[in-house]
Amino acid sequence: MDSLSTLSLCSHTTVNFEFNRRKIGLKSLNSSSSYCLLYISPICIGGRRKCLRMIRAASSSTSGPRRSTNSRRVYKESQAQTPAIPVDQIASLVVPAGAFVVVSFVLWKLVEKVLLPKQAKTTSEESKPTQGLKWSIAAGTNLLPGFGAKVEREAKLRLNDFAKELRSFSIVDMSGRNFGDEGLFFLAESLAYNQTAEEVNFAANGITAVGVKSFDGILQSNIALKTLNLSGNDIGDEGAKCLCDILANNSGIQKLQLNSTGLGDEGAKAIGEMLKKNSTLRVLELNNNLIDYSGFSGLAGSLLENKTLQSLHLNGNYGGALGAAALAKGLEGNKALRELYLQGNSIGDEGVRALISGLSLRKGKLVLLDIANNSVTARGAFHVAEFVKKSKSLLWLNLYMNDIKDEGAEMIAEALKENRSITNIDLGGNDIHAKGISAIAEVLKDNSVITSLELGYNPIGPEGAMALAEVLKFHGNVKDLMLGWCQLGAKGAEYFADMLKYNGTISTVDLRANGLRDEGAICLARSLKVVNESLTTLNLGFNEIRDEGAFAIAQALKANEDVRLTSLNLASNFLTKLGQTALTDARDHVFEMTEKELAVMF
Repeated sequence: MDSLSTLSLCSHTTVNFEFNRRKIGLKSLNSSSSYCLLYISPICIGGRRKCLRMIRAASSSTSGPRRSTNSRRVYKESQAQTPAIPVDQIASLVVPAGAFVVVSFVLWKLVEKVLLPKQAKTTSEESKPTQGLKWSIAAGTNLLPGFGAKVEREAKLRLNDFAKELRSFSIVDMSGRNFGDEGLFFLAESLAYNQTAEEVNFAANGITAVGVKSFDGILQSNIALKTLNLSGNDIGDEGAKCLCDILANNSGIQKLQLNSTGLGDEGAKAIGEMLKKNSTLRVLELNNNLIDYSGFSGLAGSLLENKTLQSLHLNGNYGGALGAAALAKGLEGNKALRELYLQGNSIGDEGVRALISGLSLRKGKLVLLDIANNSVTARGAFHVAEFVKKSKSLLWLNLYMNDIKDEGAEMIAEALKENRSITNIDLGGNDIHAKGISAIAEVLKDNSVITSLELGYNPIGPEGAMALAEVLKFHGNVKDLMLGWCQLGAKGAEYFADMLKYNGTISTVDLRANGLRDEGAICLARSLKVVNESLTTLNLGFNEIRDEGAFAIAQALKANEDVRLTSLNLASNFLTKLGQTALTDARDHVFEMTEKELAVMF
């Protein structure tokens, strides 16, 4: 009875399942007997025959010595009723079964942890602040959960290297490293008492207004840093205000670059207020921002009080005619500003008129005026010409990509006859034809001051090329001549090739995209055979030149034993391997003959 009561811990169904497993369906796995199966299954691991042997042994132990005459009867009884197994043998069987259960449970938990998906964090868990800083050297790396620790270690090492650069070099370029606000907080500490770095470039690093706060107090103790570049960081108006509060009393920074930083009118006004107090800043770059008329007015007001700013860059903003007029008022009472960049502000003819009026009344000396890409026509060119006539300090005038046409070019030409200060003039992209170029060429007969002349993107054609080449053959002091995209053709190349045989001042000639073809290249090759003491750079890119033209130029270079050319650009033409090989051989020949490097691009 004791044996039977012990076996009652598991249902008899399970035992019968082990003896008759072929007769029981899958449904039995869902019943309560399945749990008993888990305990009994180790007993029958050896199969049905082993179970039978175990039962026989149990029966023989309870009924004494087995007789052969009763063996068949005992076997039949064992099949008909539940065997009576002693308690000590049952215990020896149950203990291993319990161990198996424990091991199975542990294994199942391990499998569950590895394979089953993790439960999503609750809102309260997600809202918990993370400990420490998330360094972000590359874009998005701090968002990879599997690499968080690795990224943090690498970022800290990288930032430590950056900090060493700040302590070791006078000019440090860390642009495009994307270390973000957290990285800037770390690096700013290296600047606090650093007296080595004089120029630091933090451009395009994902810095926001929050990161700008790291400079608070640091720039006050650092007097070695002269140039700070934060361009390409979206600091916005808030960042500009924070930076201006820091720089108001700064005595070190002389050049501040805030190009493409999302500044608007409020940020420009904050900068204007800072300029009223700051007496160190010399160069201020605010290109490609969102500054409108209101911001221009704020900056103009500061010019009335500031006496140190020398260069103001406002290219690519939204000043318009009103902004130019406001700026002119500020310039009237300012003597310090020497360079003014207003390219791409849509100021138009009215804005030019107001601006020139203010510049004419000021007592300060302006050396550079950039009003390119401002929809200026011949009307606006008239006001510019009047200023050019009177100016004795202007060295560089940029009217690139306006619409002054031949009429405006003639006005500028007349003004240049009286001016003896301008050395660089850019009239490219103004729809000037041969007539306007002829007027400019006439100026060069008596003007030896102009050294750089940009006339590209004007349809001057072969006729304009002839007028210019005839004058430059024996007159002027032009060193850089840019005539790309001027529709010169092979005939125009012939005029310039003839001019280069006699000219002794021109060092750089840009003839890109003029449809020269092989005929034009052959004409220029003839002039390269002649010893030219000044020509060092020749740009013939985008001219549909083929191997024949390349062979002619290569032969000319080999024939000239004293060639002075150091750069030859034949990029974006139709050269094959044969033409390229010929030019490469010519380059090597020049080096052997003169021991001078000739850079050939194709």
